[in-house]
Amino acid sequence: MKPSANQLNFSGGPGALPESVLQQLHTAMLCVPETGLSILGISHRSEWFAQVVHELENNIRQLMGLPSSTRVLMMQGGATQQFSMLPMNLLRNGESADYIHSGYWSGKAIHEAEKSGRLQQAWSGKADQFSRLPSDAELALSKDAAYFHYVSNETVEGLQFHRVPGLETVPRICDMSSDLLSAPAEFNRYAMIYAHAQKNIGPAGVTVVILRDDFMNTLPDDLPGFINYHAQADAHSIYNTPPVFAIYSVLLVTRWLRDEIGGLHNMAQRNQAKADCLYQLLDDHADFYRGRAATADRSKMNVVFNLPDAGIEQAFLQAARQAGFSGLNGHRSIGGIRASIYNGLEFAATEHLADFMRQFHKRYRIPATSKPVLSQAYA
Repeated sequence: MKPSANQLNFSGGPGALPESVLQQLHTAMLCVPETGLSILGISHRSEWFAQVVHELENNIRQLMGLPSSTRVLMMQGGATQQFSMLPMNLLRNGESADYIHSGYWSGKAIHEAEKSGRLQQAWSGKADQFSRLPSDAELALSKDAAYFHYVSNETVEGLQFHRVPGLETVPRICDMSSDLLSAPAEFNRYAMIYAHAQKNIGPAGVTVVILRDDFMNTLPDDLPGFINYHAQADAHSIYNTPPVFAIYSVLLVTRWLRDEIGGLHNMAQRNQAKADCLYQLLDDHADFYRGRAATADRSKMNVVFNLPDAGIEQAFLQAARQAGFSGLNGHRSIGGIRASIYNGLEFAATEHLADFMRQFHKRYRIPATSKPVLSQAYA
């Protein structure tokens, strides 16, 4: 049976939300049962919303196995604001930070951070067109760095770290925008984690920022409030008018993860099954569906691949749209095809896509000796 429309969203973001969460949001748009008001008209200064934020903070700590002392903030500006805010807080007095350049979004982070201080690239994948991630031996890390930054999952190139890189003696900071709450991890090894919501944990408009308490105590407290982590934490995410609807949506997703899914271990199993379904198909038809990422570094969130030539790729995208699939076009920087399989996407949708890809392959089969068309985006 063909999945319902919301299950066919394979976009790199915003991603699909769980069906049960959408149903609750549908009700809340008209009236949140316990308030008698639409979610769009509830005051951010109300006691009800204060309880929403309090529960959401606790849910995130519980799901991630973090202590109660961990600061959990719901901020605005997406990961892009954190690209700037982070170095503005930590590179004020000539300090240097280490960054891994593993793809499009880590490149954006580096570009913004360079405006505030000195950086060292611990490794760059540019020479390999960002088709793989570094080994620990390849990383040039400084023991004196103010912090070490990397992106856990590169959505554009389909690369994901399956380990925790960096030195334990240097604050480890990670942009987990596209894989936070998709699986368990050693979250306590990070000084700071940030993630915009619109992949796995909610709609656009809110960014989750998680700071370890000992790291928080090292941050300056004399910056303007909106870029001051202390001011944001003290205000419990209500420093200014926050996106009430988006934050409430994230609360519902954390309840879904906790109560319906049963935690991040179970979520990881579901996500692994979706990834296995698509990567097995790529491997079975490697002459036609040409995976972009090195096998060891394949993302469980974004399956990125090319077809034999641009014409076949356009035919694939057109046929996919007609079949009811949305968002399969690759990122504008490299083209190709990208199937994003975030938390809210059901396994049935992935199976449906795999069936479509098998049928498309039969129609456009080519000799196995043909050469793949490599992107020149990073040339």
